[in-house]
Amino acid sequence: MTDWLLDRTFRTVSGDEVRWAVLGAGRAEAPAVVLLHGTPFSSYVWRGVARALAVRHRVFVWDMPGYGASGKREGQDVSLGAQARVFGELLEHWELAGGRSRPAVVAHDFGGCVALRAHLLHGARYERLALVDPVALAPWGSPTYRLLGGHPDVFGQLPAALHRALVREYVSSASHPGLPPAVLDRLVEPWCTDEGQPAFYRQIQQNDQRFTDEIQGRYGGIELPTLICWGAQDSWIPVAKGHELAARIPGAQLRVIEGAGHLVPEDAPAELTAAVAEFLRAGG
Repeated sequence: MTDWLLDRTFRTVSGDEVRWAVLGAGRAEAPAVVLLHGTPFSSYVWRGVARALAVRHRVFVWDMPGYGASGKREGQDVSLGAQARVFGELLEHWELAGGRSRPAVVAHDFGGCVALRAHLLHGARYERLALVDPVALAPWGSPTYRLLGGHPDVFGQLPAALHRALVREYVSSASHPGLPPAVLDRLVEPWCTDEGQPAFYRQIQQNDQRFTDEIQGRYGGIELPTLICWGAQDSWIPVAKGHELAARIPGAQLRVIEGAGHLVPEDAPAELTAAVAEFLRAGG
């Protein structure tokens, strides 16, 4: 499909292939923004926001190892810890690792944990940080999530049609108003190949609350300008967690977006873009 194409490749230290792209690349002096997706999604969910922000910024998008168009393989480390390290490698590759080149970072769902871990544990430096319904505070992980992650070998053997139906239902539940069929198909398809089916259960198996337990006690030391956006109708992580997170990060702003579920970039792209663009303008 050509409506959203990641046309560049980066090889990580561990040998994984990461697909990425930059929008607004012709404006070399424009401020950089990096968008991080969550699970079980890909950079595709950012397409509308990315194109809008690219009018004034260089916008970097990427599919994390094990997701979307990036490489998937048996034995792959796709944990939140590994993704944070890969993010640091990418910032170096993009020459956004420090000094005046520091990017703004916008991260959804477990991309929020990836961005927070990279910053708090690995020294990644950002100009400012926007978190959208992030995985950041315990407890998280629904009973369904834990069931799937606890039996990856069993679910990995489901007939293809049953697996596809399960993934469609799971992805659909992230949206409050419901996803258009073509969008749902695009989000589900990477998980329905021979490599994608085991990869879907692998990424759930490898991620649990310990990755946020290791950092949530450090949120009070975050000195970045921080915006937190949350879908008012998020059924995956309730909006109460947004209020709690905003209270833990000094000076954080909270924007609750009505009519949106957990998948805010799809449910309310205009409202989210407006909030993020205003936040970025505040930084000059």
